[in-house]
Amino acid sequence: MLPRAVAGLSAVALLLAGCGSGEGGSEDGEATLSFIWWGSEARHQNTQEIIDAFEDEHPDITIEPTYREWDGYWDSLATQTAGNDAPDIIQMDELYLREYADRGALLDLSEVDVSQFEETVVDSGRTEGGLYGVTIGINAFTMLANPNLFEEAGVELPDDTTWTWEDYSEISQELGENLDDAWGSGNFDETGGFQTWVRQHGGHLSSEEGQLGFGVEDAQSYFEFFLELMNSGAIPPASAMSEDQAVSPDQSMTTTGEVAMRPWWSNQSVAISESAGVDLELLRFPSPSGEPGAAEPWYKSSMFLSASAGTEHPEQAQEFIDFFVNSEEAVQIDRAERGIPPNAEMRELISAELEGPQLAVAEYIDSIEGELGESEPVPAMGGSTFPDILYRYHDEVLFQRMSPADAAEAMYSEMESQVQ
Repeated sequence: MLPRAVAGLSAVALLLAGCGSGEGGSEDGEATLSFIWWGSEARHQNTQEIIDAFEDEHPDITIEPTYREWDGYWDSLATQTAGNDAPDIIQMDELYLREYADRGALLDLSEVDVSQFEETVVDSGRTEGGLYGVTIGINAFTMLANPNLFEEAGVELPDDTTWTWEDYSEISQELGENLDDAWGSGNFDETGGFQTWVRQHGGHLSSEEGQLGFGVEDAQSYFEFFLELMNSGAIPPASAMSEDQAVSPDQSMTTTGEVAMRPWWSNQSVAISESAGVDLELLRFPSPSGEPGAAEPWYKSSMFLSASAGTEHPEQAQEFIDFFVNSEEAVQIDRAERGIPPNAEMRELISAELEGPQLAVAEYIDSIEGELGESEPVPAMGGSTFPDILYRYHDEVLFQRMSPADAAEAMYSEMESQVQ
């Protein structure tokens, strides 16, 4: 899930935190690096195995691991950074990347080999100042469809290379009319749906300069579309939509079979398919025109590895990050747990060994490579507040407490006030 709160970073504290030695190591050539990440128990086990493999090849480098639950991760990291005690290596999320990078708290990772990465994947971790996050898994936003519910409703799966938003609305209504205990479509997860919408209308969530990259009219049309869907019976009522947004994926209406379609990030589809007991279909997004490439897909980093600007071992930190993303040993261990490997050669290596939902994700990622739109700029500083703001005004529209126009104006103004 994306962050729901700002980590409370202090610009002065972060700038001070970036003023570590930035050089060298101990006199005997040995180095000890701290590494922090969040994730499931499976991720913890995988990561420790990768650390063990790295230490076997680099006996002079020791990695001290720390892992946390998502809740509290960012508050803890902000506290450590402000106290000039940031971990050497940090698992990073895109909504926080600029907040740390622009305040001088991250190391430019110019020595990490990204030659086998698609350019938009590299750019997702780059600001004007340099490369501050190296992608360790790639996702794409996808429309997950339940083929069992389509069959039950007597509706064919759409041709996802040509369908339009009008098609999406009509199909959702037809599904809803023909299903007894389910709706045609559900909520749009996190900011991904809104990002897709504004990309298809020539904008971005954030601009390259770290400002808002969309207009009030984009937000208004987005809210209007959802309100029309709800009024037509294509999606659940506001109360159910709001509740579904607040639960984990394994408790969502997608998993319980209460919606036939709903957008998710591609890496989430594996666990959701397993929880639902159905191999869900990964579909491209509709677009305004239905023309090839008009859906404007992009590769999103599921997460990054960053390094502290204050690390005493910048070369070794980058050596570990390079091993994590480019070595066969690491990729064979982590496989698709953090998303599909960004290194094209490593992706091909593991794809031959994947099956079921994991294989479907790998095939989907490969299938849209030739259709990718522009890179999605690194979110603006303050962008970690955007999901909460979007959720709140989305609810205001669906509960009909605000008009789409008023909600769009208010949301834009509030997001703009958060940009630093």
